[in-house]
Amino acid sequence: MGKIILIIALICTVSGCQKADPHIIRFGIPTAPKQLDPRLATDAVSSRINRLLYQRLVDFDAHLQPVPSLADWKIINPTQYRFQLKQPFATFVNGQKLTADDVKATYLSILNPDTASPHRSSVAMIDKIEVLNPSTLDFFLKKPEPQFPAFLVIGILPKTVLEKSFDFTANPLGSGGFRFVKRFANGEILIQRRKDKQFVQFIIDRNPTVRVLKLQKGEIDLLQNNLPPEMLFYLSQQKRIKLTKGAGSNFTYLGFQLEDKITGNLLIRKAIGHAINRPLILETLISGRIASHLFPPEHWLGIQTPPLKYDPQQARILLKKVGYDAKNPLQITYKTSNDPFRIRVATVIQNQLKAVGIEVKIQSYDWGTFFGDIKKGTFQMYSLTWVGIKSPDIFHYIYHSDSKPPKGANRGRFSHPEIDHLITTGRAILDSQKQKVHYQQLQKKIFTHLVYVPLWYEDNYFASRQNITGYHLALDGNYDALMQINKKVF
Repeated sequence: MGKIILIIALICTVSGCQKADPHIIRFGIPTAPKQLDPRLATDAVSSRINRLLYQRLVDFDAHLQPVPSLADWKIINPTQYRFQLKQPFATFVNGQKLTADDVKATYLSILNPDTASPHRSSVAMIDKIEVLNPSTLDFFLKKPEPQFPAFLVIGILPKTVLEKSFDFTANPLGSGGFRFVKRFANGEILIQRRKDKQFVQFIIDRNPTVRVLKLQKGEIDLLQNNLPPEMLFYLSQQKRIKLTKGAGSNFTYLGFQLEDKITGNLLIRKAIGHAINRPLILETLISGRIASHLFPPEHWLGIQTPPLKYDPQQARILLKKVGYDAKNPLQITYKTSNDPFRIRVATVIQNQLKAVGIEVKIQSYDWGTFFGDIKKGTFQMYSLTWVGIKSPDIFHYIYHSDSKPPKGANRGRFSHPEIDHLITTGRAILDSQKQKVHYQQLQKKIFTHLVYVPLWYEDNYFASRQNITGYHLALDGNYDALMQINKKVF
């Protein structure tokens, strides 16, 4: 603890610890959003900020089932869904009403190959869209899809500017609770709440110690997640700071390049899985729950199966089967971001793998370079977190052989005809209970291939100054509570 205080004192001496404008709510984040165009965004920070800037047709309830957002819907027949926009019409920040034409234009743009949307495959079942009147439109599907509404979660863009190839990343134009104001040279974002003109600025610092320092000094007002345990303990002891924790659904995993001769070997992936001591990591480094599958138990598709057991002896046996032992250790590269906490997690995993005869070389990069390499497939092993996954379209997006980047997020280049068939047939099951059983069985089969080595569902937490009220945690870690947050200025 004394070391933490010394670090904070030293940083404060160097930085000067300037006080921030008291009228702006400042939210500390570790990385800048990469895409403020919802058609193109895939990283967690971008997706969370986009939820504030844009509205979508459908959202999810506490059990992660689809519920109406901008529109209600009804099933005309198994391949025709009618959506009715709620009244009064939502309005874009330029004053234009959001109508059925805007919805149609948004989804046609996503389906257009020239847009290169990574979400295209998730709505590829759409055959055509017909606008009946300004508030009503029909989606016609190529084949029945009982979970179809759950796929319509992309923020709606205005047709008038879509037709002009407008740059939404540089100047977001949505109908959400916030309007975009400015992007600063360092990547920080300033937005304004439409209902009361309250400004919120996202302050970027990848160093968790510095974010804690800024929170203490009032340079930021709150932060959420991405802190090591000792920082959480430190904050819990500070009288001027409120710390709140809650269960999370974000799935952290090890991913592999399956076209690589080493990481493409299932026995090696199993050895890696058995070599990782998840309980110890969760006890000493991360607050969370051990994961076995993409969806947590509380999700309607969640299943309870035993996690991959920590068994270093079994790991050594598996490595020996493929020709590796203490005299001939397996060598592998492990890519991660240069976030200090993620490097720390990688170092712990590196040490645990070394104990069974796997020599790991950690390669850390800035987020843009790291994520770019993952999408390009230039890695052997990496760690990432799936954030906010709610609907079964995720199976097609990350496991189907048709979803290799840029068409989707099958970043490890997994290809298995049986899995492809099960994913495709799952979409055609009309009975929701039968579809649930089908997808639960699919998850068990995917687990046997260890496309990912599941690690944990990370808990959520936020820390704020005492004058901040109204913020609460969401299971998927979104920032929606900024819609209600308030700041008392003394």
